[in-house]
Amino acid sequence: MIRKIAVLVLIFSLGLYGCATGVSGLQSYVDSTDGYEFLYPSGWLPVKVTDGPDVVLHDIIEITENVSVVISPVPEGSTLAELGTPGEVGYQLQKNAIAPPNSNRQAELVNAEKLESRDKNYYILEYSVKLPNEQRHDIASVGVSRGKLFTFNVSTTEKRWEKMHDLFETVVKSFSLD
Repeated sequence: MIRKIAVLVLIFSLGLYGCATGVSGLQSYVDSTDGYEFLYPSGWLPVKVTDGPDVVLHDIIEITENVSVVISPVPEGSTLAELGTPGEVGYQLQKNAIAPPNSNRQAELVNAEKLESRDKNYYILEYSVKLPNEQRHDIASVGVSRGKLFTFNVSTTEKRWEKMHDLFETVVKSFSLD
């Protein structure tokens, strides 16, 4: 009987741990000041940035795998739909941020779709990005809140994309704005 109770306590404890960490293997990041949150792979570390993204985290082993949040102003009261369709916003992001003119990058918008979560709309955008020495794959979630455009991006090498696709799609779809 004591053994059964010990096993039940262990199972209950592991169940609580799973609830605290969200999805297995993922940790929660919350920025209550700017009003966003997301899940990211356990073991990833923050990178100090002085200009550009609001936050960057990267894998400690595959250091080029990363997540980032970029916050940009939009006209007050603007909605995501007013900025354009998923394809239009994806193209603008491609042209102005992922592969801007005179950069050494080429990008192709592979997929663009709308996602509704917690009564907010997001665009999920997927890119194939060619750099001089490597091919990368990015997936982003874009949303508008508080007069700002939030771009949450996850990036990896093309050779790891197949392995990381499902995990990174879960990460991108976890991004939410208050």
